[in-house]
Amino acid sequence: MIKFDKVGKTYPDGTVALKEVSLEIEQGEFVAVIGLSGAGKSTLVKLINKMIGVTKGTLTVNSIEVNNELKGKRLRKFRRKIGMVFQAFNLVGRTSVIRNVLAARVAEMNFVESLLGLYSKDDKIKALEALDKVGILEKAYSRADQLSGGQQQRVALARTIAQDPSIILADEPVASLDPITANQVMKDFERVNKDLNITVIANMHHVDMALKYARRVIGIRDGNIVFDGPSDKVNEDLLKEIYGRNITDEDIMFKDEDEAEQIEF
Repeated sequence: MIKFDKVGKTYPDGTVALKEVSLEIEQGEFVAVIGLSGAGKSTLVKLINKMIGVTKGTLTVNSIEVNNELKGKRLRKFRRKIGMVFQAFNLVGRTSVIRNVLAARVAEMNFVESLLGLYSKDDKIKALEALDKVGILEKAYSRADQLSGGQQQRVALARTIAQDPSIILADEPVASLDPITANQVMKDFERVNKDLNITVIANMHHVDMALKYARRVIGIRDGNIVFDGPSDKVNEDLLKEIYGRNITDEDIMFKDEDEAEQIEF
């Protein structure tokens, strides 16, 4: 479980990104975080694995308080159960897909094994299973830089799965993809969430994708949570409250009606 109890975050330049946020996220939920750029979406997600630190309040993740005392070996062990997927795929382009996925297993290896790339048979099986889970097993021995953007994001997700996380944090994972490819990648996130009971928390730029795939939506405006509830309860009035304006084409992935008909909403 993830629990925010009156959590606030103020950056060194004085910017107040979050204002006493309180919420709970249970294991196995699929949550989309939406709002304007600068509203606090990325801050909320990054606090969970201590990419940035809490300024005030209490944040608890998997029964561990995420505070200044969490550092060194304890922090590394804590982060092993939290996977991250970014808009930028963060792959090593010149090496194979499977070696990119196997990188998730380095934390479980000793220094010599990691230095020489001596992955066990179990690690290799785990990496191949992760690639199969996202439908890209046939690309295991291709170079990562030979893949399309959507395929590279699927490799990034497979790498995260191979880490055996209980939580996956995704920071605008499909914002740089075309609509059809984005839809395919979001289906992978949905399948991983359901099949493996992994909590998925995704900071989403496109409202339509958030409402289609997440079962719960958290709307943030100016560092405050203005909505937290089921995605099917979100309507135009709520979106206007979250964004402070009407939704525009920039907030929607599928802008063309004919294109939108190619997927199931």
